[in-house]
Amino acid sequence: MITREQYLYFVDRALDGMIAIVTDLGDELANRKPDLPGANSPYALLNHCLGVVAYWGGELVAGRDVPRDRAAEFAAAGPVQPLIERALQVKMQFHRDVMASAPREPLRHQPAADFQGPQRELDQGGALLHVYEELAQHHGHLEITRDCVLAGTQR
Repeated sequence: MITREQYLYFVDRALDGMIAIVTDLGDELANRKPDLPGANSPYALLNHCLGVVAYWGGELVAGRDVPRDRAAEFAAAGPVQPLIERALQVKMQFHRDVMASAPREPLRHQPAADFQGPQRELDQGGALLHVYEELAQHHGHLEITRDCVLAGTQR
């Protein structure tokens, strides 16, 4: 099976890719929503992913209390630099949580029903796989969002 180091390599590729996109866009464009129904800004997408990583890795796997307002994650806006600094802190903590995890052991807490996670019982390994699922999905989502935002600035 996959090692923790291999898992973190792929998590980091997705998270670092999102961090780079938001950094490259800068404050104005990172906070812009594409002109599409229900679209989120790049800033909000990265912010949401940090909520996913902190909650699923910190609360469900590591057992820390991690308050989360999922709906507010998508409404977030602000300067890029503090978000990037937070992203790097969340990433470092997630590395520690993964290294200390027991993938075959039960979750330390049950996920909130409205957090739209997998519709089945998960162990710690399953929760970590869900984190990767969300990061990979939203990395692609963020690449498309970036392209839409940039296309909108060229009209």
